[in-house]
Amino acid sequence: MDKVSHIVRSRIMASVGTKNTGPEIVLRKALYRLGFRFRLHDRGLPGSPDIVLPKFRTAIFVHGCFWHAHGCSLSSTPSTRREFWREKFEANRRRDERKTEQLLAAGWRVIAVWQCALESSTKSAHFLAERIVKWLGGRQKFVEIPAFILKPRRPRKY
Repeated sequence: MDKVSHIVRSRIMASVGTKNTGPEIVLRKALYRLGFRFRLHDRGLPGSPDIVLPKFRTAIFVHGCFWHAHGCSLSSTPSTRREFWREKFEANRRRDERKTEQLLAAGWRVIAVWQCALESSTKSAHFLAERIVKWLGGRQKFVEIPAFILKPRRPRKY
């Protein structure tokens, strides 16, 4: 059961922005500290990527775990109107795939970063930015970065 009325919930959901989200700003700051300069929300590209690195022909999308139904601890499905939310999440995922394919077909490289990869700390954002730098030096056209990839492994004790 929702703790607020339908009208209040609707107003809250309508106020959720699509640009300049917390995770996006954290990643931009980390990239900027490493010397990258970029464009934001380029409407001339499919999907208006959150961050565009023109020099590397690379588009970066920062996906919110809730809105794109990532399946991590930050995502959930609301208990009311489940069918509506299932369809909404599925439409978001299909749109993400379509826009990624369009960018790749146009010769762009694409990075999809999940919100959970940026939530833990500034240290993880710096680690992620360094990982992006390494990826830019390679030939791979697409990479998706969830949180579990970023967690540094502890050395084993024998």
